Amino acid sequence: MQQLDSPDTKQRYVRRLFATIADRYDLITVVLSCGQDARWKRRLVALSGADPGARALDLACGTGDIAFALADRGARVIGLDVTHRMLQLARRKRPHAALVTGDMMALPFGDAQFDIVTTGYGIRNVPVIDLAIAEIARVLRPGGTLLSLDFNRPVNALVRGVYLGYLAIVGSTLGFLLHRDPDTYRYIPESIKRYPGAAGVCRIAREQGFVSCEYIPVLGGLMAIHVARR
Repeated sequence: MQQLDSPDTKQRYVRRLFATIADRYDLITVVLSCGQDARWKRRLVALSGADPGARALDLACGTGDIAFALADRGARVIGLDVTHRMLQLARRKRPHAALVTGDMMALPFGDAQFDIVTTGYGIRNVPVIDLAIAEIARVLRPGGTLLSLDFNRPVNALVRGVYLGYLAIVGSTLGFLLHRDPDTYRYIPESIKRYPGAAGVCRIAREQGFVSCEYIPVLGGLMAIHVARR
């Protein structure tokens, strides 16, 4: 997939893709996760330790699942997504939510504004992961926490091949059924091929100023939740 070979072409492709799939995004996350997506997000929110008054930023917030769960714990939350249609759908769920259209690589916030930054399936999708993580570090206060849920890139070649094959088959079927285009969700396995994996994301986080980073394997290591401390 040549569209992912450079930051500029990936940025344009991802923006078009998520605008296309926004109205079916909630369905897709349920199907591709075999119904486990909501449970994984609840676990991420629990790990955040968010309490009343905490300042939280949810990046690539989509239709608002993580942002609203943080708000339910009393946190003051802003949700940000590059796809305006996602935010329109999120606002249908919570009309008074604080939602901003923006880019993870150029966050429209001052330094050290947040106690918690979360993202679900966000870091893998940015054109330059290092830049996005540097921006997250900038807006987090010292001692703040980044939590990220995403696909992993299994180290074992056989496991990785089976995993990517499964995603390609299921994605092609969904793409045809929902969009009459089997290539619509081909992006997911293709993006994983180019992703540094859970350990690689921790390495980048430490390079960008996080004092610690660990990841929790999910679904036998096919997914991961990162917890990084600023």
